[in-house]
Amino acid sequence: MDLWQLTGTEITALIKKGEVSARAVCEATLARMDAVNPAINAVVDRGDEEALAAADAVDAARARGERLGSMAGVPITIKVNVDQAGFATTNGLRIQKDLVAETDSPLVANLRMAGAVIVGRTNTPAFSLRWFTRNGLHGHTLNPHNSAITPGGSSGGAAAATAAGIGAMGHGSDIGGSIRYPAYACGLQGIRPTLGRVPARNASAPDRHIGAQLMAVSGPHARSVADLRVSLAAMAAPDLQDPWYAPAPLKGAEYPRRAALCVAPEGMEVHPLVEAALRAAAKRLRDAGWEITEVESPPFREPARLQAQLWLAEMAHAASDAFAREADPDAMHVFAEMQKITPTPDMGDLLDALQARVGFLRDWQVFLHRHPVLICPISGEPPFPDLLDLEDFPRVMAAQLTQVGLPLMGLPGMNVFTGFANGEAGHTPMGAQLIAGRFREDILLDAAEAIEARSPKIEVVTPA
Repeated sequence: MDLWQLTGTEITALIKKGEVSARAVCEATLARMDAVNPAINAVVDRGDEEALAAADAVDAARARGERLGSMAGVPITIKVNVDQAGFATTNGLRIQKDLVAETDSPLVANLRMAGAVIVGRTNTPAFSLRWFTRNGLHGHTLNPHNSAITPGGSSGGAAAATAAGIGAMGHGSDIGGSIRYPAYACGLQGIRPTLGRVPARNASAPDRHIGAQLMAVSGPHARSVADLRVSLAAMAAPDLQDPWYAPAPLKGAEYPRRAALCVAPEGMEVHPLVEAALRAAAKRLRDAGWEITEVESPPFREPARLQAQLWLAEMAHAASDAFAREADPDAMHVFAEMQKITPTPDMGDLLDALQARVGFLRDWQVFLHRHPVLICPISGEPPFPDLLDLEDFPRVMAAQLTQVGLPLMGLPGMNVFTGFANGEAGHTPMGAQLIAGRFREDILLDAAEAIEARSPKIEVVTPA
């Protein structure tokens, strides 16, 4: 097996045993990037020299007999909307192509501290706004499984790179599905952590407003649940730059192996292939000894509407001038469509949204105490034909109900890969969404591991 095909946990184990060097792994990953990235445009800013130097530092530490970090030598990518010292935090924008970060975001520093080797920065749509990945600065990212379907967004570059073997882990961020949906579209495991689990700050920009503070989080994509465990723990090391950071344990109290299944929350339309994936996930969990009960979930629709209000309020207040200066046609179209569905809120709307958030979180917490895991759709449809939002935005928005609703409560959720199907646009990865209570990512990962053990193995894909 080529080194770029290995998972992160496999790589670190081999390096610690001295069976392979971190430099060899890094060189193999950079060569893999040379081979496949031109076809998918996932990595849009490379750092070969810095990556090789980081790998050499891991090898030197091992030679000195030092204890190596939990991600020693693991090649990873970072999304271009997060600060990495010496690189532009473009967020897919021409107007930010020269916004070079002077310091690392806390999560980037944490990954380095764990021994990870950053090999490149991955693409996102302009303003990280869409479930598709194209912008005027870095271009169009394609799905390595099938170029006719979206790689997801906004962390589409991260997921496409990880699926194609450009790194064992890809950093993503999620305010409306931007970790979960790319993992779904690219056939990966991907987790959106609880608000406060992973410290984050971009010193290159002003702090964000209350909506994003409550809803935006960073987390990992990987090809195995074991890699999610390790990379999430590394990202979650403390950093006081983020006042929302909470030093909650990564492993919580014992819990009953009970899960709820809700195929069509609040009557949302669900494609037969999506229902089949959900029922497959539930069956695999049942086969692992979990009790499964089919029930209605707590609300998604009103939380989704309020999430959009809070998000639109921030964009209208702080980014309207940037939208005009960037003039990205895709972003302008999507923003206009979102405003049709959810007009920009006034002060009273914002206060009401924040008040309602407390009640919804209370309802969800009670539900997730009775059912420690909820199995529900990531999307009502299989991964969309690429750029569908430019043709039929209402269809796209309706299918994404469960992604948009969850962040309002700051709860953790993840995509677990279930296999492949033949969708509208051909060969298509499928998955299921798992949701748990605050700071219970361990429950999500336990359930995902049980499903993963009974599902097709995630293999690195070589794009056509």
